[in-house]
Amino acid sequence: MNRFLRQSAVLIGLVPAMAAAAPYDGIYRQTADADCAVIGGDGTSVRIAEGVFYGVETQCQMTRPVDVNGMDATLYTMECAADGQQWSERAMMMRTADGAGLYMVWNGYVFVYGLCPDVAP
Repeated sequence: MNRFLRQSAVLIGLVPAMAAAAPYDGIYRQTADADCAVIGGDGTSVRIAEGVFYGVETQCQMTRPVDVNGMDATLYTMECAADGQQWSERAMMMRTADGAGLYMVWNGYVFVYGLCPDVAP
């Protein structure tokens, strides 16, 4: 019984992180002419779905969301893995003013991604 309660608590704890990522779910172009059907390569597209960021040969769980005061933005702890390595960094996400894209801010870097039209995430 105790094991069941611990597993349930872990699952319940994951629900807010997954729900918080939903506003950013979608497929985004890294460049204006990127193919929205190709995810994870240099110059292609990236994807956010169900609390996971799929980047260039990288996958990150978007955890511990915090709303940024006075902004329509969210700060996440990104638990990432690629090439057999794991790391954790903070990243902020915010929709562009026209709603047609996403700003992703990592320490020292800002990426601007255009939202792919009519592509299911």
